Amino acid sequence: MSQTFVIAGTDTGIGKTVLAAGLARLLNGAYWKPVQSGLDGETDTQTVVRLAELPPERIVPEAWRLVRPLSPHRAAELDGVLIDPDRLVLPITARPLIVEAAGGLMVPLNRNVLFIDVFARWRAPVVLCARTALGTINHTLLSIEALRRREIPLLGVAFIGDPMPDTECTIAAIGKVRVLGRLPFLDLLGPDTLLSAMAAHFDMVPFQQASA
Repeated sequence: MSQTFVIAGTDTGIGKTVLAAGLARLLNGAYWKPVQSGLDGETDTQTVVRLAELPPERIVPEAWRLVRPLSPHRAAELDGVLIDPDRLVLPITARPLIVEAAGGLMVPLNRNVLFIDVFARWRAPVVLCARTALGTINHTLLSIEALRRREIPLLGVAFIGDPMPDTECTIAAIGKVRVLGRLPFLDLLGPDTLLSAMAAHFDMVPFQQASA
């Protein structure tokens, strides 16, 4: 089985989907969004298909597609379904698999299980996405601690946003974590601009070493 990378975040709406698309393109990989909450408009999978220009055979269908853009546990309840975390098994693929989680690490899948509990079972390396805005030091360090307490491998932190050198260095030093790169805000977000930004701002060596 090829290497799997879990794209998780310190919060929701920070740019995980865009980063996942960029990684899928750079790694020539496949993509899976296990739980999609919110079906009004473009879904995360559709966004990745558009930005990474992935063919259908490199997309793993969502295990759950929930109507409302809410926490998975609540969206599932309102849809009259129960998310069974035991059914979330990493697919076997012939190429690197990019798995995008929902929201932050401790998003509940049901009333008893958090997404981070599933990560602990998977034991796949996590790419932790973090904003560069004010407040990110606290959120990122808490997320790093939560991952390490559960002995979940952490490949490193990927920042998203405007440059904040001191913030990035502070998180790297205090969290004793590798900084994988920073994806800047793009005025024109498309397949070509995203690929160029990822290639310019990210070190792919850690990903290649993990896949070796």
